[in-house]
Amino acid sequence: MFSKTWRTSERRFGVRVERDVNIPMSDGVELNSEVFRPDSPGTFPAILGYHPFEPSPQTAPIMPRSFATIAGRHAGLEKGNGPLEAGDPFFFARRGYAHVVASIRGTGTSGGKYPFLAPPEPQDGSEVIEWIASRPWCDGNVGMFGVSYFAWIQFFVAALNPPHLKCLFAPWAATDQYRDSIYHGGILGYNWVLSLVRTMNIHSYESECLREWGDAKRREIIAHALHDADLKAYPELVRCLQHPDEGLNALVVDMLLNPVDGPFWEKRMVNYETINVPAYVGADWAMYGLHLPGAFRSWENLKSPKKMIIGPPAYLDRPLYQLQYESLRWFDYWLKGMETGIMAEPPIRLFQTSGRRWRNAEEWPLPETKWTPFYLHENGLLWEREHFPGEGSSSFSDSPWGRGCLEFCTPRLVEDTELLGPAVLNLYASTSDDEVLWFVSLRELDQSGHERVLTRGWLRGTHRAVDPRRSKPWEPFHPHTKPERLVPGEICEFSIPIVPVGELIRAGHRIKLRISCSDDVQPAHSFEAIAGGHVRRQSPSRITVFHNADHPSNLLLPITMGNIIGTYIEGGSPYL
Repeated sequence: MFSKTWRTSERRFGVRVERDVNIPMSDGVELNSEVFRPDSPGTFPAILGYHPFEPSPQTAPIMPRSFATIAGRHAGLEKGNGPLEAGDPFFFARRGYAHVVASIRGTGTSGGKYPFLAPPEPQDGSEVIEWIASRPWCDGNVGMFGVSYFAWIQFFVAALNPPHLKCLFAPWAATDQYRDSIYHGGILGYNWVLSLVRTMNIHSYESECLREWGDAKRREIIAHALHDADLKAYPELVRCLQHPDEGLNALVVDMLLNPVDGPFWEKRMVNYETINVPAYVGADWAMYGLHLPGAFRSWENLKSPKKMIIGPPAYLDRPLYQLQYESLRWFDYWLKGMETGIMAEPPIRLFQTSGRRWRNAEEWPLPETKWTPFYLHENGLLWEREHFPGEGSSSFSDSPWGRGCLEFCTPRLVEDTELLGPAVLNLYASTSDDEVLWFVSLRELDQSGHERVLTRGWLRGTHRAVDPRRSKPWEPFHPHTKPERLVPGEICEFSIPIVPVGELIRAGHRIKLRISCSDDVQPAHSFEAIAGGHVRRQSPSRITVFHNADHPSNLLLPITMGNIIGTYIEGGSPYL
């Protein structure tokens, strides 16, 4: 790739491949790796891919296919190709880079016990980087590459500041495992837990809860979990709890026994304060149930040079090959000192799905964003106007025998309207139970009545507490540390964060909000499956949402273009 003013490294080397290279750690454990490097004398910068999956397919010459995971396996398709995330090492080696792909301890053919993102996993990664830098074929400059787990672990390694790590290329990364993937809004995503554990090629895991609590305390907490009706509804979770030391059940059980944020999850949350290397971050709009929140969190918290890309709602093909030239420009700039023009371009690129085009930005959220409240009204109306006198409430029931919901829809939009940024549902509600699980989805409704899910939000009612020090009007932060039981019938305010949306809603279409107490999307594809599969409340309840002058429930939407005058009840076109 080149332009009139810059170029990337040229394809000019053969490739030397070294299989089953063992890398010694300071505690005596050896990590297995493959090394791909230019078949030429001299020294070269290096790239590390670090992962817990089956090693051999990562670099195999497989024709890429579209991403498939939970939904694909349930449909009886071939083995999910989601973990094939290492990229093409031949591409980098031919252009003057060594590419090392190493298995995390306790996975693949590496020794030791798998730590699940906790120590010593990051420390191992740091030692691998220093081992690479000491090789006679390396010039001492090392970067990291990869998406999903390959990207997650990059931030944990970078937080330790290994001396020879110079940059990260880490898009598609969850950076807070509690909030981004395992407990959406404090609600257990059991399907993702089971799928993640099955997907990784772990041969050894030692229960962290057993190690830190002791056997007696762990058995006591397991017994308590086995009396939880919401967990008991899922036989596979019960089997894990009944046999916590069988196979990989220990990892599942560790997640189940830590339902609130705390020490277990803090180890698995990125510490941005100590990261000082340049980082390329990103995700795609459809990954609202896993990677998208982490991209915006990384953008906000990283203080080092950075770039961000939010792509179309279609995950990268597997084995991964997209972003090759973009990553090459990044590595050429930071590892070889070449002028590739990448840092002269706007730092943020956002894909507008309906418009099928990219737009650039200098900051996030965009400075032109107007967060506009759309109030929930009687008769299912979602409207900018505040409530009329005497408006009241809407109710539905939720139980194992029927899962109700509420829907609120805007009038037809008068003009093309862009929603770009985080949204919030500020809800006043009560329940006849002492707990409520909120599931909300933001949808587009076209003129033919077809609906499309744009993004989603979740919140466990007893986790409704908001930390004002870490919150913004458009982005409440829930600590998820001290559940507060609900009093049946008592009206509470719930600030439900909705994962950022990037969508142009066409004139004539409507914006629709759906509120329920269980997964409100039947997964039609992998993205929706990843964002679903949560536990359901097993106690029957009646839920009431209040929308009146005293309890002004509203949806705060990030409008960056359009809706200048607002919506019209009759649709805005009585004379056309």
